[in-house]
Amino acid sequence: MTAAHAVPALRHDWTLEEVNALFARPFADLIYQAQSAHRAHFDARDVQLSTLLSIKTGACPEDCAYCPQSVRFDTGLEREALLPVEQVRGAAQRARAAGATRFCMGAAWRSPKDKDLDAVIKMVQAVKDEGLETCVTLGMLKARQAEQLKSAGLDYYNHNLDTSPEYYEQIITTRTYQDRLDTLGHVRDAGLKVCCGGIIGMGEASGDRAEMLRQLANLPEHPQSVPINNLVQVEGTPLAGIESIDELDFVRTIAVAKIMMPASYVRLAAGRETMSEATQTLCFLAGVNSIFYGDQLLTTTNPAHLKDLALLDKLGMRPEATPKYSDIGPGETPSAERAPQAARV
Repeated sequence: MTAAHAVPALRHDWTLEEVNALFARPFADLIYQAQSAHRAHFDARDVQLSTLLSIKTGACPEDCAYCPQSVRFDTGLEREALLPVEQVRGAAQRARAAGATRFCMGAAWRSPKDKDLDAVIKMVQAVKDEGLETCVTLGMLKARQAEQLKSAGLDYYNHNLDTSPEYYEQIITTRTYQDRLDTLGHVRDAGLKVCCGGIIGMGEASGDRAEMLRQLANLPEHPQSVPINNLVQVEGTPLAGIESIDELDFVRTIAVAKIMMPASYVRLAAGRETMSEATQTLCFLAGVNSIFYGDQLLTTTNPAHLKDLALLDKLGMRPEATPKYSDIGPGETPSAERAPQAARV
């Protein structure tokens, strides 16, 4: 690669004015810039498939206004205790057979107790034994807990910022923005890869979306995975009935995320169930290269996996095989080299 065609260095010094200017670009120019940034780091045909399993459902003491698992809201959700390890292993086996390469586990806790963490560590090890990358989201972590998870072989830890610091208290009052940043710091310091993004369509202004992405991109290291969720409105939560975000504004958010964090996987997460194939296609053009795959996302539905595979095939895209850089450390840039690709569906 010549110096004239060198990949630009990743930035951590974005100003809000710069981010707002990206959002204001003509749509076609923005998509072109995002796709170009994406191709500098990834094969544009590849889409990483993740499966998400709720390993402990409901009765969360937090008051996140979007979440049906909060004990404060009456959403009709049945509480479920922590799943047995063998049930998690079976779910991982099914996910792998369906083509997923990453298995994510979520528990509705404010933060895990040590005895709970011991059980989760056994789940992580069981999923690793099935040849899958692992990710968990368990709420706030102490430094030693992050180190325990790293020692157990965990690959990713998910902890979203959700929105901008300015809008945050309109959505959550039971933990602070700094609490979230502290957990991300513990995760990075332990050597775990970070999965961190946000939720769009919670009544925030466009400037809040810009500031959320600025917060993410200006972290000491870019999150290796950036999930962008489109709010799934659940009856009984405070955000039920709120005006939905315009689909093109959602796509713009994806594109700006990719431009600012081009070496990160940008995941189309919750909300795909209501998206048309055309909207999802625009998201792929904007730089999405990871999706949650399967019929369920914690407590909300998701497009059936065969439907997802059919769309990828229609677009000439393909599930990403387990990459050769699966052991890549935080802060490193993925190589363009890939393991042999999985068979096209």
